[in-house]
Amino acid sequence: MKMNFNKVFSKVISFVLIAAMALTFCSCGKADDVANTDSTPATVSEKATSSVKTLGEGATKFNFNVVDIEGNTTEFVINTDEKTVGAALLKVDLIKGDESQYGLYVKEVNGITADYDTDGTYWAFYINGEMAPTGVDSTDVVAGATYEFKVSK
Repeated sequence: MKMNFNKVFSKVISFVLIAAMALTFCSCGKADDVANTDSTPATVSEKATSSVKTLGEGATKFNFNVVDIEGNTTEFVINTDEKTVGAALLKVDLIKGDESQYGLYVKEVNGITADYDTDGTYWAFYINGEMAPTGVDSTDVVAGATYEFKVSK
C-alpha cells in the first residue's frame, strides 16, 4: 500500500509542477495582448511616434522605410506630386546614385552608402514587403503603398 501512495504522490506533484510551468509560459505576453486591443496593424502615417519623419509636399502620400546593414529601420512619410518613387525620393534628397543604361543605380539612401563595387553591399528595393520587379526610377507612386530600401550583401 505504501508503494502505491508514493507513486500517486509523485504523479500528483509532477502534474502540479507541469501545470505551474504551463501557466507561467502561457501568461507571458498577456500584457501586450491587453494593451493592443486593435487587431488592425497601423500604417506608418497612423503611428504616433516621433521616429516617423514626414517629408515633401504634394497630394499623394506614401510610406518609405530605410533598413541599414544592422537591421535598424528609419521610417518616413513622403508627400509628393511626382509620378515615380525615384523622382519623389530624389526631390526630398533621400536617395543618390548614378544614372546608367538600366536606370538609377542607388548608392546612398538617407545618408547611408551601400556600393557593391566598394564593399559588396547594395540597396535592395521593396514594394509592400516584396522585392520590386522594377527600379525605383521606373516605379509609379501609389498612394498608401510602402516602399523600402534595405542594405543587402
